[in-house]
Amino acid sequence: MAHEVIKRIEELGPELAALAEENEKLGKLSDKTADLLRQTGVIRMLQPTDFGGYAAHPRDFAAAVMAIAANDPAAGWVAGVVGVHPWELAQMDRRLQQEIWGDDPDTWVASPYMPNGIADPVENDSFVLSGRWPFSSGSDHCQWDFLGAMKGDGSGRPLMPPEVMHVVLPRSDYQLIDDSWDVVGLCGTGSKDVVVDQAVVPSYRTVTQNDISDGTASARSGREEAVYKLSFGVMFPLGITAAVIGICEGALATHLAIQKDRVAVTGVQVRDDPYVLHAAGEAAAEIEASRVQLIEGIGRLHDIIENGGTPTTEERSNQRRNQVRCAWRAVSALDEIFARSGGVAIRKSSPMQRYWRDAHVGLQHMIHVDGVAYHSNSLHKMGLETPPGMLVTI
Repeated sequence: MAHEVIKRIEELGPELAALAEENEKLGKLSDKTADLLRQTGVIRMLQPTDFGGYAAHPRDFAAAVMAIAANDPAAGWVAGVVGVHPWELAQMDRRLQQEIWGDDPDTWVASPYMPNGIADPVENDSFVLSGRWPFSSGSDHCQWDFLGAMKGDGSGRPLMPPEVMHVVLPRSDYQLIDDSWDVVGLCGTGSKDVVVDQAVVPSYRTVTQNDISDGTASARSGREEAVYKLSFGVMFPLGITAAVIGICEGALATHLAIQKDRVAVTGVQVRDDPYVLHAAGEAAAEIEASRVQLIEGIGRLHDIIENGGTPTTEERSNQRRNQVRCAWRAVSALDEIFARSGGVAIRKSSPMQRYWRDAHVGLQHMIHVDGVAYHSNSLHKMGLETPPGMLVTI
């Protein structure tokens, strides 16, 4: 079934690409783009089969996100972010899954996971949540939202030591701030701010970050598919990095199309310029290396679990290290070809400049910050103790 998703993306690719400029101007995905994404089935790839999903291999999900992003970076970004949420929801209470997907398996859930609010425990096994969260990608087309929060102590203050929760709210319990997404790239993702004021959240719509990170939630869910036993630290970044690589693949294809018939100011056809062609060939190799390394790595971890094993902390750390490097390598390659695309590439009418801006904004996401991922991995490689704060990232 996953291959059918890729096939539908290929068929709908030209339509997705044609809508990319409109999405940027709207500051969110158009209704038509959202409809096309639903037609592909990409958001349901990591959704459990008993709620209309495919429980697909994560490498297929990554490949699907790349294919969408190559046509429209914003649509690919939303597919990568929103598409990973069914994976986490599959490990949460079945009552919540029924509420979200029971009537419509194509219901989408947005997120910002950063713990910008406080979930204070109250009676009836519930929490009261308030706060404001930026960067809720695709939120205009989502009916629920994953929000990060600090667990409260009952008096409105966070517990100490802190405990981070993931809290799921229906659209009726939060407000989107329409003028909050004013950015230089990935404009079409509509990653608006979310505001919550004293929403009451039953505990079954929550999970602690530790439980989702260390496998407790997965074991509690009873789901046997290997995909749901992968760690949050390798699954959450997967769709985001896949989107960045797909953006770079789309930029490379656009660059080559421009160069094919371009004549430089010197009167030389660019296809006869060995320097430009060398840069394009090198960039193609670097972008493909990023694709292969990301997909092969997540596939390796999945296969370990499928065969009855458990990935080691070092193996998970290697994937996080490589995932970060894949994004930086691909965007660095894009920089090399953008610099050689000629003046036409900087015109707003050229998709080349949009790919370039979108790729760099994608690199700004916190999961692409290289310091912690590289630092932690080096400690693992030397057999030294890793600080607890770094373990949650893998």
